[in-house]
Amino acid sequence: MTTRRLQTGNERLDALLGGGLLPGTMTVVLGATGIGKTQLGLAFAKHGEKQEGETGILFDMTTRGDSQHHGEYAKRMFDWDLTRWPIEDNFDPAHLWDREAVRRDHLHVFARSGRRVTRGDVDTEGWQEWKADLNRKLQQTVAFFYGNFAQGVRRCVVDGVEPVDRQSESFQMHVFDYVYHQILRKESEWVARDVLREKYRVNEAEVAARAYEHTDVGCLLLLTSHEVLLDDLLARPIETGDVLSNANTIVLMGKVRDGLKMTRALHVAKHRGSPCDDAIVPFDIDEGGLVLQ
Repeated sequence: MTTRRLQTGNERLDALLGGGLLPGTMTVVLGATGIGKTQLGLAFAKHGEKQEGETGILFDMTTRGDSQHHGEYAKRMFDWDLTRWPIEDNFDPAHLWDREAVRRDHLHVFARSGRRVTRGDVDTEGWQEWKADLNRKLQQTVAFFYGNFAQGVRRCVVDGVEPVDRQSESFQMHVFDYVYHQILRKESEWVARDVLREKYRVNEAEVAARAYEHTDVGCLLLLTSHEVLLDDLLARPIETGDVLSNANTIVLMGKVRDGLKMTRALHVAKHRGSPCDDAIVPFDIDEGGLVLQ
């Protein structure tokens, strides 16, 4: 596994992380809605253009029917016009080797799905319908990730995951678990087999020519919390099976009191296998994203 760091696009944060994130691992950024997670994620994705020659991709799992304003933020922060994967279209595996067809920045997999987050939000019939809908969308999801990785992308951001009392009940965490274990942490040949299925043999030479090391891919999961204050995030217990227990790196983002006002601050709570700074660092958000003090 390579020891090259994936820089976040924020020099101050990279310094806190001992040079950046470790490829082949998962980083969780945890904080309340509006704290700045999406801006941090976009900076990380955009920095791929400088470091690997390809911008990262964004996998939006929000179920509210809208997106996380990725396009608006990307345009304002970086003059970056996000290209969108057409989830409603039937994907032809023959297009996998066509850069114009597969090199897309953004997939909103649950667009128009309604506000359903946990198993308790639907009845038995609704649960069966959701699983059928998910199976259709997973094929598109695998094609989106594999097609981009085959074109040289080496970082991804997963956004739109809403807070729940138990992650095991979350539809969104169910999908993320599939993406992480069946795509991101799987050898490229086997991901290609999942996409191509019966067409794998006739495309075997193309698969070999575009093989990539999955241990070079970095994943940033932006996870929304109920907790708003940084102190509450620091005291948050981690359950068995919680995605935080499996993360290599955890960055907490929350509000802190500064005299008679509240301000934002972040803390690197975990950075396994690497030295990191223990500081709690205040930050602001301007037109260019996060500015750490």
